[in-house]
Amino acid sequence: MKRLWPASLAGRTALVLILGLMVVQAVGLTIHAFDRVELQRAAEARETALRSFALWRALVTAPPERRPAILAEAELPPTLVASYDAHSTLPPDLPHVPLPLQRWFRLDGAGLPPVPPPPRRFRPAEVHSGALGRGSFGVSMRFPDQGWLNLIIRMPPLRPWHSDNFLVAFLAMSLAAALMTWWAVRRLTRPVTDLAAAAERLGRGVNAPPLPENGPREVATAAAAFNTMASNIRRFVADRTQMLAAISHDLRTPITRLRLRAEFLEDEDQRRKMLADLAEMEAMIAATLTFARDDAANEPAGAVDLASLARTVLDEAADASPERANAIAYEGPEHLVLQLRPVSMKRALTNLIGNALKYGDAARLRLEARGQGAVLILDDDGPGIPDGAQEAVFQPFHRIEGSRNRETGGTGLGLTIARSILRAHGGDVTLSNREGGGLRVVARLPG
Repeated sequence: MKRLWPASLAGRTALVLILGLMVVQAVGLTIHAFDRVELQRAAEARETALRSFALWRALVTAPPERRPAILAEAELPPTLVASYDAHSTLPPDLPHVPLPLQRWFRLDGAGLPPVPPPPRRFRPAEVHSGALGRGSFGVSMRFPDQGWLNLIIRMPPLRPWHSDNFLVAFLAMSLAAALMTWWAVRRLTRPVTDLAAAAERLGRGVNAPPLPENGPREVATAAAAFNTMASNIRRFVADRTQMLAAISHDLRTPITRLRLRAEFLEDEDQRRKMLADLAEMEAMIAATLTFARDDAANEPAGAVDLASLARTVLDEAADASPERANAIAYEGPEHLVLQLRPVSMKRALTNLIGNALKYGDAARLRLEARGQGAVLILDDDGPGIPDGAQEAVFQPFHRIEGSRNRETGGTGLGLTIARSILRAHGGDVTLSNREGGGLRVVARLPG
């Protein structure tokens, strides 16, 4: 049942409405069918009653010796069986005939005129009736002179579904209702789909275009609230970037002055340490400003061969560290084109591969196509990361003692920037320890 239940709001709403309309149509057609059958039975009962009284009149006005011949020549409907006998053929103690049939055949004496009442001289001297079961009943009428007219009347069974038009009408009405319902539901729920798509675009980049504020009042209000939220987010990001840029600019001046003063220190060891600290501060400021600007959100996306880009980054890493060239490897397709931001994606791959080489002494990258997207799996030979800290290392400036230390360099923003770039593309990156040792980085990108 869960597989049959639609996942989308439009599908669920349309399914409920269509099933409801089908039930209503089935009930309505059923009522119509039973009303039609009831009318048909009434018409057949009236026709049988008229034929029965006409036969009685023909026989009661004829001499007794002519009655068998008249009865044999009479054309009777299939629902009527008649015989001329010397006595009544009805068994005693039969159940009463149903009231509607009594009234149609004037067996109750109520005087209701389904047929005109006969003159008194044509009326039977005695009438016996009783239900025979299965929708049939018998009537025995004694002639004033001699003999009995015994009638067995079989009412046709109820057949409300015998008409082919019922199924055709039901299918035609259900199809028309399904099409109209699906069209209306899709049209009404389209703003919700647009809102979800806009939220996804906003998650990939704060500069996503605004939603059109049209449609029903509730939809327009939701779109206006979403656009206001997106504007506030863009303003917050711009203010944060401006603030960090101002801090970076203001810090560069005293750092430059300190660097100049450090050059005049006579102690060579102290001068070297101070210059190293100042260089580290400048690197941290530059990395912080790069992270705050979030260039990945502003760079336009285009068709990028991810396989070629990954091999390029690996080749550059091998050129920068020739002693580790044997530990750098690529496995995957020759070409895999996706819609990516090339500069930011190269930065993300550079950070991931650089971390693998710096802390794991190896970078074995495997690229796999998954549907319309791709998965990058990067393995190293390092000590790995404790399970409880694998998510924390994505926080800005977070370090793990023993595997991440200041002697190896870095600012603690490499993984943070890489995850930010991948999430801006709609993907993500996760870490896990391999069974044979080392860290595994899995980066996923949508199509």
